[in-house]
Amino acid sequence: MIRLERVTKYFGEHKVLDAVSFAVERGETFVIVGFSGAGKSVTLKHIIRLLTPDLGKVYVGDALISAARGADLARLRDRFGVLFQGAALLQWLNVFDNVALPLREKTTLSDAEIEKRVAEKLSQVNLEGVYDAMPAELSGGMRKRVGLARALVMNPEIILYDEPTSGLDPVTSRAIDQLIDRMKVELNVTSVVVTHDLFSALAIGTRIAMIYDGRILEISRPGDFIRSQNEIVKQFLEAQYITQRGVWERANHATQ
Repeated sequence: MIRLERVTKYFGEHKVLDAVSFAVERGETFVIVGFSGAGKSVTLKHIIRLLTPDLGKVYVGDALISAARGADLARLRDRFGVLFQGAALLQWLNVFDNVALPLREKTTLSDAEIEKRVAEKLSQVNLEGVYDAMPAELSGGMRKRVGLARALVMNPEIILYDEPTSGLDPVTSRAIDQLIDRMKVELNVTSVVVTHDLFSALAIGTRIAMIYDGRILEISRPGDFIRSQNEIVKQFLEAQYITQRGVWERANHATQ
């Protein structure tokens, strides 16, 4: 579904990605974790071609998105929904208009059809009765859910999540995890999640990739990830107290 082949990126003389390679299968939730500045969000931006690799290739299906231009690039991007780190809501638009914006810009749907689609997506993220609310009136968790509804409104095949639980309390974070997991099951979307929240990664991930200093150190299933013998992975686990037997099992049940 998504494939990166030896993607390398420089910012000036600094190499931020170093031959990053992985493949994301259709329908899975692929989670990228790592310390701050490791290259997580830069990797995500390459998948949707907000950045272009200096070396290497990025594929979406059989299409080489890293070389796509113009209308071809626009069509490939239409296969994605993106939940940005801060939800990226337009502060001068209410909830309804924020979610409706992609439909108004990219489709010829009637007002009635747009209203129906927006209502459907807000219901999917457990937000009803807030159409007229402004972003500043919402809690952090509600803003994330509005952002997710907007990411879903074009019925994408793939959703990219950039730090979906960042800045949220533990209870709200787990609610977001449950939504991500539910979208995978109900909509059969492919998800790529960048997060520093290891509990979240263990709860929702089909596989977890650890990136460090621009390089992929390990890709494994959650149960194997917490038993990793890689010293840097172990340090990352210990920093978040993911060291006790049963932690992964508890995380795995948190979304059920």
